[in-house]
Amino acid sequence: MNNGQTGAEGADAGEPGARRDGARRGAAPRPPARALFQRVVVINGLVFALGTLVLALSPATVSSPVLLAEVPVLLVGLALMLAANALLLRRSLAPLDALTALMQRVDLLRTGDRLTDSGHSDLTHLIDTFNAMLDRLEAERSASSAHALAAQEGERQRIARELHDEIGQSLTVVLLGLKRVVDRAPEELREELHGVQETVRASLDEVRQVARRLRPGVLEDLGLHSALSALSSDFSQMSGIPVTKSVQPDLPALGADVELVLYRIVQESLTNIARHARATRVEVSLATEDGRLTLRITDNGRGGAVQDGAGIRGMRERALLIGARLTIDSPPGDGTRVRLVIPDRSATS
Repeated sequence: MNNGQTGAEGADAGEPGARRDGARRGAAPRPPARALFQRVVVINGLVFALGTLVLALSPATVSSPVLLAEVPVLLVGLALMLAANALLLRRSLAPLDALTALMQRVDLLRTGDRLTDSGHSDLTHLIDTFNAMLDRLEAERSASSAHALAAQEGERQRIARELHDEIGQSLTVVLLGLKRVVDRAPEELREELHGVQETVRASLDEVRQVARRLRPGVLEDLGLHSALSALSSDFSQMSGIPVTKSVQPDLPALGADVELVLYRIVQESLTNIARHARATRVEVSLATEDGRLTLRITDNGRGGAVQDGAGIRGMRERALLIGARLTIDSPPGDGTRVRLVIPDRSATS
């Protein structure tokens, strides 16, 4: 009984409506096991009582011993009682099937999937408790994801600074040293030294590109529009896939967390396209639709993304941080469409 009362208090704390209903009833809800037991007993009792009443009022009689002609009457009565019992029990226990199906498909990265109570009063407490558990797990998952992603961003910035300030500067010093060596080197060695010089210069460019991908300084300095333009330009240069970018000029003011989520989702989407899509065209759009900020990334690749990989799950986690909804449509042979919808309260700073 104590466990049932504790669970009831947890569910009531998460559901104000349930708390008010419990206060009106003036009693704590029954534990689910006891309520289910009582429901089965009541249903069976009603069926047997109804069967007894029908036999008592009907003209049918049963001899002792039972005559062969009376066997069909008994079998029909038994069949009717069993059928009525099965029908009533099936209707009464239907919420358990729905609850089992929800348990099998629930995903904390796809929020809002809940079981609604359809008037089965004995199972209301079980349904409310399960829904409250999902609310708690989603809140805890969102909080832990926020901490993890914040730590990840901090680590990215640290690595980007080290790449830029230490490795980048060291390679720059090497380039300057090579230039002095080339100027004093014999003619027969200059061509070879020029090759080494170009290799170091290419390595320096790669280090700078990695640092930009890790820490989008242009996002902090010039804003989201310029950051998306630079990201699209770098992607087209590296992959050879043209990107058509469309950003609404009069976007609402965005918070730094929203801008970073938008940037990272576009970045991850373009990375997935370059690795897996085999696309020849990409479209990126950011605009307000029906009062909500909507980001779309569309390609004409092979599609067919069935399972979420680490990259897509990371995109879903980022979307949850700002209360946005991420949907990915990837029919085989018809490209992939990524859509992020940000509600008004999350889009504004």
